[in-house]
Amino acid sequence: MTLERREFLSASLAAAALLTARANAREDKPAKAAKPLSILVFGGTSFIGPAMVPYATARGHKVTLFNRGKTRPELFPELEKLRGDRDPAKGDGLKALEGKKFDVVIDDCGYYPRHVKASAELLAPNAAHYIYVSSISAYADNTTENQDEDAKLAELADPTVETMGAQYENYGGLKVLCERAAEAAFKDRATIVRPGYIVGPGDWTDRFTYWVVRAERGGTMLVPGAATDPLQIIDVRDLGEWMIRLAEQKTLGRFNACGPKERLPWGNVIDTCGRVGGAKDLKVRWVSIDELEKHKDEEPFKSANFSIWAPYVGESKGFHTWKNERGVKAGLTFRTLEDTVRSTLEWWKALPADSRGKQLAGPTAEQEAEMLKKLG
Repeated sequence: MTLERREFLSASLAAAALLTARANAREDKPAKAAKPLSILVFGGTSFIGPAMVPYATARGHKVTLFNRGKTRPELFPELEKLRGDRDPAKGDGLKALEGKKFDVVIDDCGYYPRHVKASAELLAPNAAHYIYVSSISAYADNTTENQDEDAKLAELADPTVETMGAQYENYGGLKVLCERAAEAAFKDRATIVRPGYIVGPGDWTDRFTYWVVRAERGGTMLVPGAATDPLQIIDVRDLGEWMIRLAEQKTLGRFNACGPKERLPWGNVIDTCGRVGGAKDLKVRWVSIDELEKHKDEEPFKSANFSIWAPYVGESKGFHTWKNERGVKAGLTFRTLEDTVRSTLEWWKALPADSRGKQLAGPTAEQEAEMLKKLG
């Protein structure tokens, strides 16, 4: 991660924490759980953590964080914090966890199987339940629509690799191996959660935030694909709160965490971003897959990054169509798209001006203008 990204993330997390505090100050504050749990959270101060931890504590659970203390260490000063490293070969590694007992472990930052194996095996004798956050990228095939949790999983040619690869080509296969490491250690006491794109306040990647912010700016906005293309997202708050409910109910199994409940057309997302942003002069210029293909070798089309959308054809036709029935039956709920868009925009506006200027996804204003000119 570059220095700029680290700075952006730092600012983003501060705003995310403020919004989380506001959310939990509402009148509909979560009721106390029937049975308080002791919960260990790996990380906890990046993106999912600030959306999940306050909900857990509001429910009356005792939360302990295990991390390196490098990302927003000032968050959650009231919680017990154990310092160490996911890599058992670095520094004190997992030493701070030795002999500790927990009702449930939530692992939302396990990326390499060697790390997950070490933590799961260490904790298995003293923890009743392990929830591992994997990814939809764990699946091998995105060409087929409406697949469920039993679809074929990705495999790595070299299962010992500890790099994501130049194009993140190893990410899915590594997640699969992490899942297997957790399940091997906890056997029938493990839960695997496979989210799609996680969005909402605190999302420093800009993948969804780009469209929210761009729509508010108004003018002619270039949007790839067609309004009928499907899109799947999960609000980070819905994901975080659901995982706490999975812990409370000790729900086991494998679940896709993709939303919303019903099919979401890409055009609805763009319309909602425009309506919430309130720009009266916003016009959408849809760019078909055929047009994109025609200009794919030309700049700026070649280097422009159309975030979160995936072509509804060929190798990515099924990418945004994963079934979520198992998750819904297990209590996964979804707030409205308007809530997600509005909260994301409010969070972004609360960031320092220099952070708002660091765009990490989507075409730049200059690229968009040039593409619109070439398209006519």
